[in-house]
Amino acid sequence: MLSEYFTKRFGLTKAGSDNLIKGIVYTALQNISFMFPVGLYALLLYMWIGPLMGGEIVDPNLGMFIVAILIILGIIFVFSWKQYHFVYNTTYVESENRRINLGENLRKLPLSFFEKRDLADLTSTIMNDCTDLEHVFSHAIPQLLGSIVSLILVAIGLLIFDWRLAIALLWVVPVAFGIMYVSRNLVQKGSEIVMGDLLECGDSMQECIESIRDLKSYNYEDEYLSKLSGLTSRVEKSRIKSELMASAGVITGNVVLKMGIVSVILAGSYLIMNGQISIYTLLIFLIASASIYAPVENGLMFLSEILMMDIKIDRTKEIESLVVEGGLTDYALDGYDVEFKNVDFNYDDLKDVLTDINFTARQGEVTALVGPSGGGKSTVSKLAARFWDPVSGTVSLGGQDLSRLDSEKLLENFSIVFQDVILFNNSIMENIRVGRKDATDEEVIEAAKLAECDEFVQKLPGGYDTNIGENGELLSGGQRQRISIARALLKDANVILLDEATSFLDVENETKIQKALSQLIKNKTVIIIAHRMRTIANADKIVVLDDGKIAEQGSPEELIACDGLFKRMVELQKLSGEWEI
Repeated sequence: MLSEYFTKRFGLTKAGSDNLIKGIVYTALQNISFMFPVGLYALLLYMWIGPLMGGEIVDPNLGMFIVAILIILGIIFVFSWKQYHFVYNTTYVESENRRINLGENLRKLPLSFFEKRDLADLTSTIMNDCTDLEHVFSHAIPQLLGSIVSLILVAIGLLIFDWRLAIALLWVVPVAFGIMYVSRNLVQKGSEIVMGDLLECGDSMQECIESIRDLKSYNYEDEYLSKLSGLTSRVEKSRIKSELMASAGVITGNVVLKMGIVSVILAGSYLIMNGQISIYTLLIFLIASASIYAPVENGLMFLSEILMMDIKIDRTKEIESLVVEGGLTDYALDGYDVEFKNVDFNYDDLKDVLTDINFTARQGEVTALVGPSGGGKSTVSKLAARFWDPVSGTVSLGGQDLSRLDSEKLLENFSIVFQDVILFNNSIMENIRVGRKDATDEEVIEAAKLAECDEFVQKLPGGYDTNIGENGELLSGGQRQRISIARALLKDANVILLDEATSFLDVENETKIQKALSQLIKNKTVIIIAHRMRTIANADKIVVLDDGKIAEQGSPEELIACDGLFKRMVELQKLSGEWEI
């Protein structure tokens, strides 16, 4: 029952919940073991104070005391070792599992999710939130609940020993926790404000780093940094305010706890004067207060931390609860024609981006998507690879409706070259091998040669083993694009999507790569987006998109003869080619 509650409340695995319960139990046992020395103190007090109160003189057995001390130390060591294992070691294993589970869940989400979601926010959840939760599960929750369990057990013993002094000692504990409970809304609200400010500040910092060249070229650094400074100041203020909200409850609770010692002294003094207890009993309770209140003070602090972590727990649970895109993994294709039938599409129920799209990109042909910017070309290519699903109508591959197929399995049929190339902080060899992970070095090099990479790679200090930095920062735009094309050549899939694949290349290299691509696309379905008319001069079919609709489609010769939008685009590009300074 408790394990199920922890799993649901904190988003833990079954093993993580079980280990957390064990951590709580051993924390309680550790706290109780720390009370054992109080028994020795009580015995020593009895030996020293007894004769002063008219009792018999007791001759202490030093050997027995040493044995008792060693036994107590042994018990404390065993409980502390067990507590450390289940509170710390298992927590880090659970944190690792949490990050892996989040990553796996994100991997299975539709690619459209990442175009709608702030990536800095996702990164913060996986890294920062999970790190903060490590501390909650390794310190706050076990210590808080362990303290409560041990406090209840010790309280029972004290109530049996003397219920009047026990009440005087313990009444402050529920009052202190009650104060923290009352302040929980303020603590959680402050935590939400801090999280929002941190995300906004993080986004702005990332934007500043990514756009530093533009900021410098337009002398806009001072204005932007001023804005960034304002955001960091806001984070600082919201953090201070949040900490003050949290600490107010903790400090007030600690002040109330101190009143417990005063009430024990007052109650004990009254009972002593009335001859109802001995001074020995009062001293025992005063000594016990030090061992009881210390874990309670820590518990108040940890309760505040738990309240502040609620928002981060909710953020991780939100990702874990997202609907994973499913579909068939075992299916048969009747060829590799990509067909759009009565397709309408929009983003989040906003204005229609595509309306009534009907065309077929046939296997063995090159289908070019052209048209003015914002006409819907890239959106069509994303629908073809099921990055998104249409609002209505169907997109099919080989007769299979893509919305019924598993995205990961589907993408095995696609080689995609995007205009915005993404490379990894790894060697050129491994960046190309992304196209087919089981490819040999010789196959990778062959693909690189076809993509005109070999010439510039051989000039690098480490050749194909050269690390190219984050997102290929050590390479030019054209070199990065050629590596992306090499990946597609290596994968050698049956459907090729090229989104401005040669936009960063000069005429000479573009011509060479087009020759390589001509080998790649034989007997395959090719959909290409391009603004350069020379890039699509040999296309079998051209689909002209304008304002989300198909304006015209046909072969280049047919569209030139129609004297429509395509012909005007060709003529305008010829005029721009003749323009001189």
